Amino acid sequence: MKLINANYPSMSESERHLLHYITQHIDLLPNLSIIKLSEEANVSTATIVRTMKKLGFNGFTDFKIRLKDENETNPRFAIIEQVDQEIQTAILKNALEVTKTIQLLESGTIEDTVQKIRHAKRVILLARGFSEMIAQEMQVKLQLLNTYCEMYSDPNIIRIVSTRLNPDDVIICVSLSGETSELIEAAQNCQAQKVTCISLTCSPTSKLALLSELNFTGYKSEDSLIPDYEVRSRLPLQVMARILLDAYAIRTAHTKNQ
Repeated sequence: MKLINANYPSMSESERHLLHYITQHIDLLPNLSIIKLSEEANVSTATIVRTMKKLGFNGFTDFKIRLKDENETNPRFAIIEQVDQEIQTAILKNALEVTKTIQLLESGTIEDTVQKIRHAKRVILLARGFSEMIAQEMQVKLQLLNTYCEMYSDPNIIRIVSTRLNPDDVIICVSLSGETSELIEAAQNCQAQKVTCISLTCSPTSKLALLSELNFTGYKSEDSLIPDYEVRSRLPLQVMARILLDAYAIRTAHTKNQ
């Protein structure tokens, strides 16, 4: 590789050792991770990263992609293209979720929710499972904006709290599917007590969405990289939560300045 030969004189002893190993085992590189290369070449991962940057690459993977381009006739390098395409597919999947979620948001729903939160004496966030992380972040941001906020994830506490609401409370339920039983029960209790229930879901026809006074609907990809478990990405929920809180922060700042 010309790039290696051109930069070889400026390399340290350990970097030269790495480059020598690479040139002698070029056919093995497609199947080597940076950790495995570190073990095989007997150098640190830091040395690998430093060497790649001196060669003008962002990292070891970037270097392997260049090798793939220079070794198109070598079938061993086909795996690099396959992995690169799979990663690109994953990136596009996430980009699609963000873009479509933003497109689904309605300014009227955002504004109504902001006003509901502004006039509430108590905001109560309810979430279960991986959605709890979204609710926890929302709680912290609301508190930083001087808004009284509570957050519950325990199913028994959710059931009890939702039966002891005040008319000026606002409940925000965060659920990817909108079918979490405890949150559905909480939304039903809100209706019975005439308390505002707002939901962040990815299903406009879910029980939770239909029971809510205001509902934010995000776009969820059908495919999951871990299909055996319910660990789908909460990225759509995070996007909706961020936009809602950004809008709330803007309205809160404007109120202070008036």
